[in-house]
Amino acid sequence: MNRDVVVTGIGLVSCAGEGIAAHLAAFASAEPPRTDAETFAPYPVHPVAPLTLDTQIPKKSDQRQMEPWQRLGVYAAGLALDSAGVKEDAAFKSALQLIVAAGGGERDVAVDGAILTGLREAADPGAFLNERLLNDLRPTLFLAQLSNLLAGNISIVHGVTGASRTFMGEESAGVDALRIGHARIASGQVEAMMVGGSYSAERPDVMVIHEMGGFLLKPTYRPVLEREDENGGGFVLGSAAAFLVLEAAEHAAARGAKALARLLPVANDRVARAPGSVTESLTRLIDEAGIERPDVVLSGATGLSDLAREEIAGIQARLPGTGIRATGDMIGHPMEVAAPFGAALAAALCAVGSAGEVAVTSVGHRRGEGVIRVVKA
Repeated sequence: MNRDVVVTGIGLVSCAGEGIAAHLAAFASAEPPRTDAETFAPYPVHPVAPLTLDTQIPKKSDQRQMEPWQRLGVYAAGLALDSAGVKEDAAFKSALQLIVAAGGGERDVAVDGAILTGLREAADPGAFLNERLLNDLRPTLFLAQLSNLLAGNISIVHGVTGASRTFMGEESAGVDALRIGHARIASGQVEAMMVGGSYSAERPDVMVIHEMGGFLLKPTYRPVLEREDENGGGFVLGSAAAFLVLEAAEHAAARGAKALARLLPVANDRVARAPGSVTESLTRLIDEAGIERPDVVLSGATGLSDLAREEIAGIQARLPGTGIRATGDMIGHPMEVAAPFGAALAAALCAVGSAGEVAVTSVGHRRGEGVIRVVKA
């Protein structure tokens, strides 16, 4: 069995705003994305637009117990359910399965800082660390770090009670979420799935983590494909969430749902990084995905200039003359969300007639490459 898989719902949240219209406007605009260069100076970040959380997370108690990345994801998932017309359909949601791409949650920065400061003068650092971890962490803090809590909160808030899976692995997690979601529907294992992820970039801990690897751009935003410099470019993190409701075409038609676009099988790879390996991988993946004449390529390029050069070379080798747009120039780099956002924006472009076919690429800053093909339904 090889069924067509269609996108029937899209939920998007980022610095560009919320919903399909806001992100289509960001795609059409030549203006740079909204950037905060002060809070985490010298590292710029793309902060999420203000949200009225009550519209998608009605209970204040639910809002309070979530970390920001979970609130973003639950909000975007609600938008996707609204877009698919199933927000109030309990039967549909009871069978709706969920795949989430997520990182490791958020840390208590104040506790981390106090522990690190105290370690400098501790007579017995090991004993000091154990004591502080036992006494200083909130009882719920460890649970708040579990990546699968986003899926749990989507289930609690929106009543999505089908089976759920959570993938970790930075950018490649988002590619795999789409790949497996598509494959399960196409093979006839399930009728519908909601796939996506969320990321909060407005956190000092992620700035430290990525700067330790030399991955962050500073001191100001520059377009993703114009970050060639002596420091190797870098990425500007962006807070974002993206979810797609995917259905078998027959299932969507039977309930009278509009198909926004068709998602084709997702091609992915994970090669040992060496000069030329990303170019070689992408050329192979573009062929595997059956992409020949897309109207545009939406690139999830991080902004690291060596990877960007190789990605562009791979795209141009197979798709010469095709325009390339970096999604980072609309929303920044949202790690696990990069591929789901690209697929969602591609579906939106097809839905409004701006494109008949869109190719989406995702190259991780440390691992994983993926190519996604979205065509007009």
